[in-house]
Amino acid sequence: MTEAPLSSLGDIQARPPRAGGPRLPQLSLSGWIGLALVVFWTLVAVFGPFLAPYRVGAIVADDVFEPFSARHLLGSDYLGRDVLSRMLSGARYTVGLALAAALLASSTGAALALFAVVSGRWIDELVSRLMDAMISIPSKIFALVMVAAFGSSIPLLLLIAAVTYVPGAYRIARSLAVGLNQMEYVQVARARGEGRLYIATAEILPNMINPMLADFGLRFVFVVLLLSGMSFLGLGVQPPHADLGSLVRENTSGLGDGALAILAPAVAIATLTIGVNLLIDSLPRRRRRSGGEA
Repeated sequence: MTEAPLSSLGDIQARPPRAGGPRLPQLSLSGWIGLALVVFWTLVAVFGPFLAPYRVGAIVADDVFEPFSARHLLGSDYLGRDVLSRMLSGARYTVGLALAAALLASSTGAALALFAVVSGRWIDELVSRLMDAMISIPSKIFALVMVAAFGSSIPLLLLIAAVTYVPGAYRIARSLAVGLNQMEYVQVARARGEGRLYIATAEILPNMINPMLADFGLRFVFVVLLLSGMSFLGLGVQPPHADLGSLVRENTSGLGDGALAILAPAVAIATLTIGVNLLIDSLPRRRRRSGGEA
């Protein structure tokens, strides 16, 4: 009766250990395409201004809306400025502002959700009703009012984008936190006498990171589209600086001619948002496969 377990134990010990080292993420083809696009635009945002062949505001072309050429790979804009140089500089505002606003919105929404869930019913109701009131305000109307009151600036754009998407992040985080708050390990921690801060940060938060990361990617896409729309309306990044949305707006006169000056930034916005969406869509499948292998 005792030899079988010993034999099994010997078989287990005789098995070679698994190969160590980092493993590549198991993504689908669309996920790898999304990852490549996200990495590309991240690198452009970080290093683009240093790689620009011309100064951003310099008029360097002989004519407006010039086509592709060896001197100007993406042509010239409505003033004769190099489009490639302006895109390499403008990507920093689009990606940087969207990333900072999405981080601020997701972290604030998650923090408020954890605070509401562990603090009791009446605080949960108060915070939830406040978020419901905020989410009912149309984002474009809120942006118009804020810009009309305080004028357009980079800090204000960051604040507008973050505040707009805090309620959505809060609702996702709260739905996750409410379910996790009823789990047995949370009840055990509460029975041990652990405080609310410990329960929120050590028991609930680590188990909602993955869904919140997926939601963060969606917030990033929403912020990119919001800021691009505001720039197209003239409410975003102001001259002499420009983001990708501003580049589309200022070159609309070349739309009839199919000028690269308007097509290139529009394609840039599309590839950035599509890349993030493709990457996000591949992450749940990767987690499900990992769970099945375990």
